[in-house]
Amino acid sequence: MKNIMDSAEVQGKMTHFNEQGRARMVDVSGKESTVRIAVAETTITMLPSTLLAIKEGKVGKGDVLAVAQIAGIQGAKRTSDWIPMCHPLALTGVNLAFTDNGVDELHIEATVKTEGKTGVEMEALTAVSAAALTVYDMCKALQKDMVIGPTQLRSKSGGKSGDYIRES
Repeated sequence: MKNIMDSAEVQGKMTHFNEQGRARMVDVSGKESTVRIAVAETTITMLPSTLLAIKEGKVGKGDVLAVAQIAGIQGAKRTSDWIPMCHPLALTGVNLAFTDNGVDELHIEATVKTEGKTGVEMEALTAVSAAALTVYDMCKALQKDMVIGPTQLRSKSGGKSGDYIRES
């Protein structure tokens, strides 16, 4: 049976695999250190009454957005503990913002920054995911059928691959 990783084309694109086709953490020691910024976002769709309870601070477990803010920051800082091939990074900034559509959607955006040899896309995605899961956890007594997503990278800058901006 032929090893799928034998193809030179695949080898060139799959940087997280070693010469045996096994997972590895990419060696970034030769890369240039640059300022890197990533912005990720997600949405939680819920009943209007659940969103109102969050906005009015009437959720029994406490201030939902304050706890979700901390969870998102903590998630970004601990991404390498969650995602096996991520490098532990010294983040220089993490910010989360919460907005809503006034009806049934809570939007979460995370901006993560560092100066280093690898990007912070995974940290931004982890931040919004941890924040959204925290909102769900704190509100599940009010509503169990909330929907999280889509969760996506909106933009990134810095590094060899250059800038990326998601098209609307």
